[in-house]
Amino acid sequence: MKDNEILTRDLLNAQTGRITWPELARYFAQGRVVCVAPDQDLLDVADSMVGDQVRAVECLHQRGCLHRARDDDARRWSKDQAEFWAVVVAPWVLVQECDTH
Repeated sequence: MKDNEILTRDLLNAQTGRITWPELARYFAQGRVVCVAPDQDLLDVADSMVGDQVRAVECLHQRGCLHRARDDDARRWSKDQAEFWAVVVAPWVLVQECDTH
């Protein structure tokens, strides 16, 4: 890994945190929430987006591992009072649901 890649990853890691659905709802309303599948590493996905790795991001999208949050997601999150791990890759908020079980 190059030094700038390490710095980017460290910065993303430092900016990653937990967020609840009520805190996330306003970003959903703005169309800025992107869901990352639970089997993906949130930081790897964020790093791909920051690094403008178009092919990697397209591949994740095509495999269903990355998608814009939909109304049915929001309804379920509201009902379940979901919690997430989140990181901002402006203008997007990448989220991964926390396993609360």
